[in-house]
Amino acid sequence: MKKSLLPAALALAAFAAAAPPNIVFILSDDVGYGDLVCYGATKVKTPNLDRLAREGTRFTDAHSTASVCTPTRFAFMSGRYAWRQAGTGIAAGNATLLIKPSTPTVASVLKQGGYATGIVGKWHLGLGDTTPDFNKEIAPGPREIGFDYSFIIPATGDRTPCVFVENGRVVGLDPSDPIEVSYGKRIGTDPTGLERPDLLKIKADQSHSQAIVNGVSRIGYMTGGKKARWVDEDIADTLTAKAVAFLEKQKAGRPFFLYLAPHDIHEPMVPHPRFRGTSQCGWRGDVIHQLDWTVGEVLGALDRLGFAKDTLVIFTSDNGGAIKNTYDDGTNHLHALQPPNGALRGQKGTLYEGGHRVPFIARWPARIRAGTGSAALMGHIDMMPTFAALAGQALPKGAAPDAIDVSKALLDPKAKGRDTLVLQNNNQQPLALRAGTWKLLTRPNGASELYDLANDLAETKNLAASEPERAKELAALLATERAKSAP
Repeated sequence: MKKSLLPAALALAAFAAAAPPNIVFILSDDVGYGDLVCYGATKVKTPNLDRLAREGTRFTDAHSTASVCTPTRFAFMSGRYAWRQAGTGIAAGNATLLIKPSTPTVASVLKQGGYATGIVGKWHLGLGDTTPDFNKEIAPGPREIGFDYSFIIPATGDRTPCVFVENGRVVGLDPSDPIEVSYGKRIGTDPTGLERPDLLKIKADQSHSQAIVNGVSRIGYMTGGKKARWVDEDIADTLTAKAVAFLEKQKAGRPFFLYLAPHDIHEPMVPHPRFRGTSQCGWRGDVIHQLDWTVGEVLGALDRLGFAKDTLVIFTSDNGGAIKNTYDDGTNHLHALQPPNGALRGQKGTLYEGGHRVPFIARWPARIRAGTGSAALMGHIDMMPTFAALAGQALPKGAAPDAIDVSKALLDPKAKGRDTLVLQNNNQQPLALRAGTWKLLTRPNGASELYDLANDLAETKNLAASEPERAKELAALLATERAKSAP
């Protein structure tokens, strides 16, 4: 037993001997594998993200582990596959906290190691232990699972409530105009998007046609909080300013962890006027430009504050990209000119590679060699043990049960990552399994698909019938993983 633990102990000691890095983890929203110039995009410009890749390493086999937002964020924070816990599908805007405060998280582990911790941006993991009252201090939330500071969007831009919550309180709330949110019965007397499409600045489908906020109709009903409601065009500016302000408050000598979760490029895509018309693929491309600007502001702040050399910056996405007609901004006909996932099959919400293979760029000037690339298999789920190793911090017992430390792959482009990785869509079924370069994709009806990604990255040839033994082997591996007791 002692012998098997020795390599891990030596690695931990080696990292501990060096100063722990600051960590900025940027988890963008709905950005596909092909949406950045450094991953092959041609209809947009992403100079700041390209700079990040040029000064760091670019991964080509990194995954969100889920092809939609909430389960991806759950897995990242907890190091546990979301499909192991019921109720971790896409969360409503008034959902309760999905991660128990006693659960070790990326933030709590780093905080235990002396890090100042902050989150700015999209949360979408629920708030409170009962249906949250947005007129009072809301807890538990990010602060109860490891963050010193939080400035969040409770769910998504297309869901109510359309307000920011800072350290448990709605920003700018007028107590005489209380907020009420409903995802069931209709509340209030305000017209809905379905009833008054003439009040909308962008059209919406029926499922996104309930409460109207800032000329955009949403999922869910909301009354009150008029002064606190966000303006979609200003969301990126607000989140970027809060992220930079967090960095400016940090002191040399104490490491920090910033989890920055931009809303871009999730729907509704409403770019600030200064970005409109700047891409060749409509407002979807314009919000990619807006996202790239956000990254540039963060990189500029790190440079200005003298933090850049000793800061690990990671940029990635919570799932693959999609061309959708949920909203119509008037430029929808241009969106598909930029294939969001490049040559990959599928999109957000699917188990094909386009649903979960995402851009993943890491820069740490002190330790990561510039201009490199890596084909290591890894997932967002692996960040807790990886960050802990880089910080020289031991994990609490039982923490991150489904994650592995991929710090070697971050630092060495030739190092391997995972052997296997389980992938999901929204809930517990169906699942897919990566084993080396092979992938088994299951269906609820019992059917399966088998792909050799080394020779067929676009998943055009289902080999389940011609490779029955391999399909059987991967099915057994997936069954074993599923049968493990939920931690």
